Amino acid sequence: MKTKRILFGLLLCIGLSTVSCSSDDNEGETLIPLEGKWNLSKTGTVVGGTETLIDAPQNQSGCDRDYLQLKLDNTATIGDYDSTVSACALTTQTGIYSRSHNNLTISITGGASTTQDIVNLTLSELKLRDASGKITVYTR
Repeated sequence: MKTKRILFGLLLCIGLSTVSCSSDDNEGETLIPLEGKWNLSKTGTVVGGTETLIDAPQNQSGCDRDYLQLKLDNTATIGDYDSTVSACALTTQTGIYSRSHNNLTISITGGASTTQDIVNLTLSELKLRDASGKITVYTR
């Protein structure tokens, strides 16, 4: 009887240690998908260790908000509403994007390529920060 208890205890310990050990290859990377349409919400910077965000001045009053659309096929569309020529005229730029851990790189066709850190990614918010410290917040 004592041998059965020892054997059971040993098997239980081995089983629990096997279940509790796991390999985390994500190194802090969030697994929430980036795909979808993200509306520009706020912009800002970090000054003296304090993050300061304001409503995005790029968004034209009375128009839909500017946006970033990321698709499953790794294409990206940046939408910009501007009332300079006509009311709420939409201009789009297209390109591709890639994600490497918590970095998002967007390459616009015929334009520049930008890499930003993904500071926060939830189902409803995407917060990015570039190398100069500029913060851009998008919401769904």
